[in-house]
Amino acid sequence: MTQLQPHFANALPHLPPPLLRVENLCKVFPVGKAAQLHAVDQVSFQIQPGESLGLVGESGCGKSTLIRLITRLLDVTSGEIYFDDALLSTTAARQFPRSQHRASLQLVFQDPTDSLNPRFSAYDTIADPIRRLSPQQDKQQLQARVAELADWVGLPQDLLSRFPHQLSGGQKARVGIARAIALNPKLLVLDEPTSALDVSVQAVILHLLADLKQRLGMSYLFVSHDLNVIRLLCDRVLVMYLGKIVESGPVDQIFSHPQHPYTEALISAIPSFESKPHPIALTGEPRSPINPAPQVCRLYGRCPRGEDRCQQVMPELQAIAPNHQVACHFPVSAAADSRD
Repeated sequence: MTQLQPHFANALPHLPPPLLRVENLCKVFPVGKAAQLHAVDQVSFQIQPGESLGLVGESGCGKSTLIRLITRLLDVTSGEIYFDDALLSTTAARQFPRSQHRASLQLVFQDPTDSLNPRFSAYDTIADPIRRLSPQQDKQQLQARVAELADWVGLPQDLLSRFPHQLSGGQKARVGIARAIALNPKLLVLDEPTSALDVSVQAVILHLLADLKQRLGMSYLFVSHDLNVIRLLCDRVLVMYLGKIVESGPVDQIFSHPQHPYTEALISAIPSFESKPHPIALTGEPRSPINPAPQVCRLYGRCPRGEDRCQQVMPELQAIAPNHQVACHFPVSAAADSRD
């Protein structure tokens, strides 16, 4: 089994075309007659072939909405989603199951219990996407493929006849992962795939995901509240706050030199063995995502560095180092230099 090691993104002189490209993506939900909830607001990023990208942020920041837009479970309000050089955002969510790109873009859901059909055995769950999207396989080929997938995810063959209520949490998670990789996807989106599992089982599933990525050469978009998981499994990380990307960059840079005050606070809260940890508290209430003022930084009011400019001009993502971007008028390093 592959030992988990940090993966660091290297600046390459000639990158291949991105597998996924998201440009100015927005999702707005109507609330009442005149109000709108801005769940995803002008989000742009890319994922390269074979890359693991982490997406972090507190609950309610828009992570789940973003990945449901990317996997075409939700229709976009505006913006573009390009996958494998094809424009997906113009395809309605209800039509995407018939798209030629459906097999290459798969999702592992957060709760393995709720995401499995209780009337399907483990075998039928894994075989279902193959039947729907690769119907040319006969019964013998299908059985062989399901057996192979079960072996890849470490699911004993004698469990394939069982139904979800007869499986443990870890076994259900393996079934969900086997279903997601059944068609050899190019991009696997993982929505906190271990959050509903016991800690001991989480470690096993994370090792499994690392092995599968190496075996199949997939790209990952990994959503997690656990920053240590992101640090171990991902090459780059996006930090999201109230619908916006506030920082992006290589994992080693983000964790060792966070530049956005929100990122700095998140990383300071990671449990450590230091005798005197120093978590940074963000006081005050989060701003409302309903009809937010377009000129005001979303962190204003909680940010320890907030000044008048922060409520007059919305900060945009700006490069501060190779492959490292931050949306802040007063990045952490600049603030530190001004105090010296």
